[in-house]
Amino acid sequence: MFDEINEVQIDPNGYQHRWIDGSTMNMPVGKVVCVGRNYADHAKELGNEVPDSPILFMKPATALASLHAPLALPEGQGPVHHEVEMVVLIGKRIRKETRLDHIRFSVAAYGVGLDLTLREVQNQLKEKGHPWERAQAFDRAAPVAGLLDSRRLPVRRDLGVPLGIT
Repeated sequence: MFDEINEVQIDPNGYQHRWIDGSTMNMPVGKVVCVGRNYADHAKELGNEVPDSPILFMKPATALASLHAPLALPEGQGPVHHEVEMVVLIGKRIRKETRLDHIRFSVAAYGVGLDLTLREVQNQLKEKGHPWERAQAFDRAAPVAGLLDSRRLPVRRDLGVPLGIT
């Protein structure tokens, strides 16, 4: 299904998409599209209004990193907050598609990642009405674990992902 990509592409930070067994995926590294304020309780906890629809923002490819490598956190910019996120790797381009079957077959893999945020920097930028990329889009701000091939997963709406702290 995703065999049309013949060359493994490596970003400048050396990140490559990997399967859950650690083997390299034959998929290019691209932008990271994130969904913000989609958890009402978390938005309220941060003092943010809960929008009618989620807010989309992007992180560059340089934000991607392996969750299995040590985290390299920015220094001198205040605390780094994290959120555990579901990762959905899109393997086929979809544009203005609304049919769920077409969207489902465009997903190459699922996984778990972290969304790292420089919270004080973000709050300062938000107070000034500025975009918050500096707080969200720094290098290695989106570490990702190995990914599960979507073709091997049952079609379900309530897929559970167990997490543990090591």
